[in-house]
Amino acid sequence: MNPFDVLIRPLLTEKITAIREIKNSVAFAVDRRATRIDVRRAVEKVFSVKVASVNVANVKGKKKRQGRYLGKRSDWRKAFVTLKEGEKIELYESA
Repeated sequence: MNPFDVLIRPLLTEKITAIREIKNSVAFAVDRRATRIDVRRAVEKVFSVKVASVNVANVKGKKKRQGRYLGKRSDWRKAFVTLKEGEKIELYESA
């Protein structure tokens, strides 16, 4: 799998920002087929950092309705990547 296909987008929320400051961890929306090893390799290659651990979570899409029509958002996968001591990703430092 191409590293740029594994990482879809970074996640920036208040909760993830607090986790980043406490645990030196960042979060990404990743491809649903990606494993922890795929995510680790992609982050290390794209951002040139060393990864300590990776935790992944499957997120269920919410059910939404528009009038009488019922729909569902897509399911997606979230990855929490903990970086080794002294490592940081410049993408998050400007946010």
